[in-house]
Amino acid sequence: MIAQKWIERNSDILGGTPVFRGTRVPAQTLIDYLEGGHSLEEFLDDFPTVDREQAIGVLELTKQILLEPA
Repeated sequence: MIAQKWIERNSDILGGTPVFRGTRVPAQTLIDYLEGGHSLEEFLDDFPTVDREQAIGVLELTKQILLEPA
């Protein structure tokens, strides 16, 4: 699954919270930043272990899920 390219869940990392692959940054943090009015650039500056490709990948994945036919 393409989600595994960007996100991982491991009970040893933050108790299984979905994080950006290879980091300890919860994927939810990106959504929270954007929801709070922050830019993608601010998120990337504040979480340097997440690269732009990962962030865009998670946003694309989220869009795909939201736009899937019921």
